[in-house]
Amino acid sequence: MQPTSVSSMNPLLPRRHFLQSSGIGLGGLALAEMLGAHQVSATEPAKAIRGLPHFAAKAKRVIYLFMSGGPSQLDLLDYKPELIKRHGEQLPDSVRGGQRLTGMSGNQSSIPMVGSPFKFSQHGPAGAWFGEHLPNTAEVAGELCIIRSMFTESINHGPGVTFLQTGSQIPGRPSMGAWLSYGLGSENSNLPSFVVLITKDKGGQPLGAHLWGSGFLPAEYQGLQFRPSKDPVLYLNNPQGVSAESRRLMLNHLGELHAHQMEASGVEPGIQARIANYEMAYRMQSSIPEVTDVASESESTFELYGPESKTPGTFAANCLQARRLAEKGVRFIQLYHQDWDHHGGIPGAIPKLCRETDRGCAALIQDLKQRGMLEDTLVIWGGEFGRTNYCQGKLSASFGRDHHPRCFTMWMAGGGVKGGIIHGETDELGYNVIKDGVHVHDLQATILNQLGTDHEALTYKFQGRRYRLTDVHGKVVKAILS
Repeated sequence: MQPTSVSSMNPLLPRRHFLQSSGIGLGGLALAEMLGAHQVSATEPAKAIRGLPHFAAKAKRVIYLFMSGGPSQLDLLDYKPELIKRHGEQLPDSVRGGQRLTGMSGNQSSIPMVGSPFKFSQHGPAGAWFGEHLPNTAEVAGELCIIRSMFTESINHGPGVTFLQTGSQIPGRPSMGAWLSYGLGSENSNLPSFVVLITKDKGGQPLGAHLWGSGFLPAEYQGLQFRPSKDPVLYLNNPQGVSAESRRLMLNHLGELHAHQMEASGVEPGIQARIANYEMAYRMQSSIPEVTDVASESESTFELYGPESKTPGTFAANCLQARRLAEKGVRFIQLYHQDWDHHGGIPGAIPKLCRETDRGCAALIQDLKQRGMLEDTLVIWGGEFGRTNYCQGKLSASFGRDHHPRCFTMWMAGGGVKGGIIHGETDELGYNVIKDGVHVHDLQATILNQLGTDHEALTYKFQGRRYRLTDVHGKVVKAILS
């Protein structure tokens, strides 16, 4: 047998294929079998695992309004007159049940409870309570399913936001939008199926790209961030002197090179993802300017969303942009609005944040409804956890609240969810869930369900295990579905 020269070896041969072809003995065969199974799982699961939708979908798309930092449910949507009555009293040990407090308030010698300083009023068929700084949201109460019994396992922002977005507190898993893009694909081949919009010039906890990343899924399913500038997508436009014809020619030649590489080394998901991303970028050069140009919107639409809707990057403008993206077939639209982390200064902070977001949220629902889109668009509002019913630090006129994972409030609208209802209940002091608790994984399972997806069946094999958004947990909250 003639030895194989180094010069005759395929320089494009990947390590995985080299090991597969050179395995000797039982150990080598076992290794080849494991690596072969991984290769198949990375390139074939669309046929075997996805097969979506699994059943008839009630929603075609999701618009997720994420209030990063943990909005205070006690000052917005979960009215507690008993807490107001007992303002300044110590939190009873019987309520806390020996639970470990967070590090930021765990060393307090006293834990005074603090009621909301804001007025509340009832709205909608269920008589839901809304804080005085949510007047516009209160007007659409009949469309909202208010979930007062959310709970989570995370007490810190990074893990908490990551948990809501990816189903794991540890970064690296695919985001919800990536899972849906992978499972359902796009309704518009000229636009990404997952778009991210972040309110500009906001402080608060930082947001990382892992929150809209694809994790171990192919890169083509990650979210694409639109920026409030003349170039919403970085590096999308051709450099000066490069025409659309030359860009097309370059992509054609690049595709031929990639085809040669795949022919030599076998089908590589990474190469396929790169080709898909290059082609999508080329198509977006014409589709992105069209969808981001709001000049065609009527003055009545701008009036609905408010004057800030004409300023790119504001929350109101992003809500309007979300509706435009939904119209064009984008599957998952994620809005982030930061600065809801109020360890102090709640009396001044809540009115400010509500002025920035309240009108846009309500306008989005009204706009979708009048266009006949709300029934198949699932709108979600909420943060990563709630706030405590006790004061952080000394009780004062500028009090704050600590993180509280045991109960918080979110709302949903449209997309086959019952409107004008309240689901779940917390105790009279707003510390524990006492009825119909909804875990983060339950919420995720319900969202996937509304898009025709069985959360237990949408899986992807990675490192020998089949992963899913809800890990090994989650149940659909059927009581809120129409």
